[in-house]
Amino acid sequence: MSKIVLVAETGSDIPVDLAEKYGIYLVPMHVSFGKITMDDGSFPVERIGEYYSETGTLPKTSGSSPADFQKVFEEIHAKFPEKHILHLAYSAATTCSYQSAVISGSDLDYVTSIDTKQVSVGQAAIVIRLAQVLETTPDLSPEAVIEMAVKFCHQARMCFLPGDLEYLRAGGRVSNVAFLGGRLLHLHPCIEVKNGLLMAEKKYRGNLLKIVPRLIQDYSQKQQLRKEQVYFIYSIGLSMAVRAAAEIEAKACGFQKVSWIQTGCVITTHGGPGAFGIVGFTG
Repeated sequence: MSKIVLVAETGSDIPVDLAEKYGIYLVPMHVSFGKITMDDGSFPVERIGEYYSETGTLPKTSGSSPADFQKVFEEIHAKFPEKHILHLAYSAATTCSYQSAVISGSDLDYVTSIDTKQVSVGQAAIVIRLAQVLETTPDLSPEAVIEMAVKFCHQARMCFLPGDLEYLRAGGRVSNVAFLGGRLLHLHPCIEVKNGLLMAEKKYRGNLLKIVPRLIQDYSQKQQLRKEQVYFIYSIGLSMAVRAAAEIEAKACGFQKVSWIQTGCVITTHGGPGAFGIVGFTG
């Protein structure tokens, strides 16, 4: 049995079945609908779009609090007092979660927090990859696992195409001028995660059915992604035709395994419905 228990935020979008399979603990992030704040994952993701349609306002997202981490750390330590807790955090450049975990674990020598500098499935891919290593080599020391986790963080790569610029505009991430220009010209900005930040690096023109295969080819070549595994990200509303085109292109690019993970409430609030993304590892 492994000497490590892995922890991540719900914003990592790790599917519940995989969290249960690998014993990964998920700390809730939060979504606020006006004056009502709810735990991420405690309600259907469709509620994000419904709220925006009803109010014209996007929900607000927030990171996990020190109390959220304290509760989970205490639960794990009570159950597994001999194990080390390794928290692989949602990008510290985008939320307070990492700092909250550091505060909660400051006096606990059995807790280590690492900033993955990734969000959503970029974070999930790191956690799942490490969990798979621990499943096959459970005798690794905490020091060796931490070193490996840092390596995986450096190797992870993620980009995505927002499904609707309306959500970026409503969230203040693009101007009205850029929004109108993008919609008229059918432009889709490719958002890459770089050093923990979400950066618009390139714009694709056309519909997603044509753009997604080009993105997969471009990004896999640019980042020299390893072929063993690629994760495709999708939010509610992405068509099956686009998903089928992505599968075909992944095979053409030589990827041996494709795993689809749906975005949860946190990233859907920012990327909107119909979004598509890629996560892989380099090196």
